[in-house]
Amino acid sequence: MGLNTQSVGNNENLIIELFESKVLVVEDQPLNVLLLKRILSNHCKVESVESGEAAIKWCENHTPDLILLDIVMDGMGGIETCKYLKSLPEISNVPIIFITSSHENEDTCWDVGGVDFIQKPFTKKTVFNRVKTHLTIKLQRDKLTNLVFLDSLTGVFNRRYFDTHIEKVALNAKRMNEDYALIFIDIDFFKQFNDIYGHLEGDKALKIVAQTIQKTLKRPRDVVIRFGGEEFVIVLPSTDLEGSILVTEDVIKNISALNIPHSGSNFKHLTVSAGIATLRGLKGETEILKVADDKLYISKQLGRNRLSY
Repeated sequence: MGLNTQSVGNNENLIIELFESKVLVVEDQPLNVLLLKRILSNHCKVESVESGEAAIKWCENHTPDLILLDIVMDGMGGIETCKYLKSLPEISNVPIIFITSSHENEDTCWDVGGVDFIQKPFTKKTVFNRVKTHLTIKLQRDKLTNLVFLDSLTGVFNRRYFDTHIEKVALNAKRMNEDYALIFIDIDFFKQFNDIYGHLEGDKALKIVAQTIQKTLKRPRDVVIRFGGEEFVIVLPSTDLEGSILVTEDVIKNISALNIPHSGSNFKHLTVSAGIATLRGLKGETEILKVADDKLYISKQLGRNRLSY
């Protein structure tokens, strides 16, 4: 039987992708943390925290690919931690495997979103195989999601993703009694840019602008979406007006600093205009879209290369 080189290549790619995966261990027993790291560290990236509260804080700044979560901990227990994490749009699809010493809470673990269990005392083969299985499933799901929800030109999320994501963000903001911000970004004089430099250069500029916005966003929960044409939308969960202004100022500054020549612009280089809206005082996501779009129009009327709110 001949060697299936495609199969070998796919397996090598899987090993590389798994090695880049991030696993968060939430466990308050140092010995268990040490054992889990010894089992997994040669196969994926492993981080650890000692409490549910610390796990939530960690996930505010990072997005793991899988979470190993102890059920019984001081402070916030595993069940409560899982319920909170699953309420966050950016964490809701992350698989959570519970670490448990009994079967008493299994029904509850399934109910709050757990995908599997690892019994204490755990064995190397069981831990490795269950983690590998769920990381592989997540990698495959992420690839399918990217095909559906990523803009093929710029590599950022597309309008279809926005329509599903904004509903989750809005629901979570209401549930947690938090604000969230939506920012419309439009490239100034982009039609003239295409007319002068051609559509290939226009596509290149769109990619650079999208990547610059993405790099400007600091939290994994903050996302940029290509809304259509030369227009982008930034969604900032748990963010008030003051915070969204700071982010928008950085976006405008960073794009201007690219110094992409644009002879058809008043500024002689590529710039963007922005409109900001936040949930506070509004009826919902339909109104917040309209307000942000109206504010963008004001920025254009006032001369562009600026923000309005």
